[in-house]
Formats: sequence, structure tokens, C-alpha cells
Amino acid sequence: MKELFRLTVSADGEVVAIEKSKRDKIDSAYFIGKGKAEELKLLAVENDADGIIFNNELTPAQQRNLENITNLKILDRTQLILDIFVKRAVTNEGKLQVELAQLKYLLPRLAGKGIMLSRLGGGIGTRGPGETKLETDRRRIKERIRKLEKEIEKLGKRRETQRKSRKKIPIATVAIVGYTNSGKSTLLNTITNANVPVDDKLFMTLDTKTKLVRLKSGLQFTLTDTVGFVDRLPHQLIAAFKSTLEEVRLSDLLLHIVDVSSPFYRQQYNSVLEVLGELGCEDKPMITAFNKIDLLDSHLPAVSFDEFHKDSVRISGLKGINLDKLFQKIEEKLKDDAIVRYLEIPYNESKLIYSLKKYARILSEEYNGLFVSIYANIPTRYEKMFEKYYK
Repeated sequence: MKELFRLTVSADGEVVAIEKSKRDKIDSAYFIGKGKAEELKLLAVENDADGIIFNNELTPAQQRNLENITNLKILDRTQLILDIFVKRAVTNEGKLQVELAQLKYLLPRLAGKGIMLSRLGGGIGTRGPGETKLETDRRRIKERIRKLEKEIEKLGKRRETQRKSRKKIPIATVAIVGYTNSGKSTLLNTITNANVPVDDKLFMTLDTKTKLVRLKSGLQFTLTDTVGFVDRLPHQLIAAFKSTLEEVRLSDLLLHIVDVSSPFYRQQYNSVLEVLGELGCEDKPMITAFNKIDLLDSHLPAVSFDEFHKDSVRISGLKGINLDKLFQKIEEKLKDDAIVRYLEIPYNESKLIYSLKKYARILSEEYNGLFVSIYANIPTRYEKMFEKYYK
């Protein structure tokens, strides 16, 4: 319920009352039962509220029945999250993806929705396509969905072309993942000066941002900030953001940011793993960075994080604490998938020797009369760069 409160505030809503209901089973018509719905109507009138938000996904019938009995705007968790995404979308691709998710959500809820929206006016849940005439017939809505899917598919192909061009220069890719508001964008800004907008609100970043990182050791990799996850992330969004989330699936390494200052960091950690499982990334190499350690009370016993993940490090993205340890972990993981090779490189290929030292771990180096003999542990993604000199 605390998260629902924050989601509502992030959607520019004002919470005037919170009510909980305990039932043995969900009521098929009213979700919480007709009597409880009438109680909610009275509570809303007492607090001068113009809508009620449920922390669950309602069926179209339940939503209509609740609207009819309360004469109020009824939103569920999914619609609230979609509304926030409408506010946050900046790029053309992001806007198309969010509109597609909204229309797929609204399609089965069209009956009577146009009348309800016109009666209740604007606010949360009426942004984006919700402000258009939803009494438009299903055929036109379906046509719009098909058009959006085609446009997003074109953008996805363009993104794939960009990925292929990047792959010609075999630089490792690291994707930042994590629960919304865990500090992913702040970390990217601290490391790369990316100037990604940050705020203490949920879902501040929807569009991916990729920056090149060069470590002191010479290792280079791209670091990509991705959309934040949340408990019960609407499946419409996962489907709509498929091309964007491909950056996660195709990365060499995941950097999972966990906000340890949150009392619910364990649940948030597990929620992210569930979404990664839906994306088919559960077995991908991952480093867990327990972020915001600067906000922990130093007088409290140290929180045991090792139970979560063996490859973990405690950091503060805002203060830059332990980033050297994080970089060391990243370098170790990126060089784990490697094979030992023996190379003989001519002296006039000094640039190649420099590249080898940048991308691989040198085990031994001996200067002979005509060439440099090197044993190196070379990550598999870089093997083709040096195969001409393998012996």
C-alpha cells in the first residue's frame, strides 16, 4: 500500500484516505463486494475524493460495476502505472509503446467508458488515448493497434541494425536493471555524466540511454540504463517495450541495482528477478550492486546482503562510494568468459598489442627478435580481432 501511495503521487494524484479490505475470495462482480463498495463511496464523499484506486487489476466488469455504484472514477494498479508511463515517455518510440499498451488495456473496457470519462473529467487515468473519444468502435481501435505494432516493429528493426553495427566493434555491453527508483539513472550520471533526469519519483526513466565507459585499466564497455521494474509490472508494458528490453536480453552482463535503504528491498530484488525471468534473462551473468548505503544508519548492524548474490558489492551511486570495487567486479565478470591463446605479434603491430592489453588479460609477454610472444586470456567476444596471430 505504501508503494501504491508513491505510485499515486508520481501520477500527480493526492491521496486523501487509505482503506484495506480482507475477504476469503474475490467478488466476481465488485471485487470487494457490493457492501464494501458502498462504504468506499461514503468514504470518498467524506474526503471529497473524485476517484478510487485499487492495488490489484480489475476485470472490465468489476470496474464498470464499481463505477456505477460509486459514481466515481475507478482505477486499478495497471491503469495507474500506464498513466505514469504516459507522463514519462519522451521519445517517439517510448510514446508509441505506451500508447500501444494503453489501447490493449482499454480495448476490453470500452463499453460505457467514454460516457464515464466525459462525466468525470480529466486527471489520472485519462491521459494519452484516454482523452480521445473512447466510444469509437472497436474496429478503429484495433486498426490503431495494428498500425502502432507495425511502427514499433520498424523501430525495432532499426535498433537491431544499430546493434549489429555496434557489434562490428566488439565492445562488451552492460545493462543496468533494477526496481524503479533504485538509483539506476543516478549511477549512470555519476559514472558517465549522462545527464539523465532523476527525481525521487517512480519511473523517471523510460527510454534507454547508452554511454561508453573506459576504465583505468583500459577496458571499455557500453553501459545502458533501462526502464525500472516494479512488482506486478503490467504484461501490456512488457509486451509493448519488447524492443527496448531487448537491450537487457542481448547484453553481456547485467548490473542489478538494489535500493537497500528501502524496507522492502528483499521483495523488490525478487520482483526484478521475476521480470528478468519473463525476458529469458535468468541465467545471464549478473552483478548485484546494493545501492544507497549512504542512507543506512551507521549505528545499526550491517545488513547481510551476501545471501542474495555471490557477485555483490555495496555502493552509493550518488556519493560515488565503492565504485572502484564495482568496476573491478565488472572487469572480472567481463573477462570470465575467456580462453587462453598464444599469439606472435610483429613489432609494427603495436596498436594490436595495445588493443590486446585493453580487452584481454596478459598472462605472459616476451620480446623476441621479430615479434612479441604473448599468452593472453581473451574473452570470446574479442577472439576474431586477434585470430590472425594465433599459433
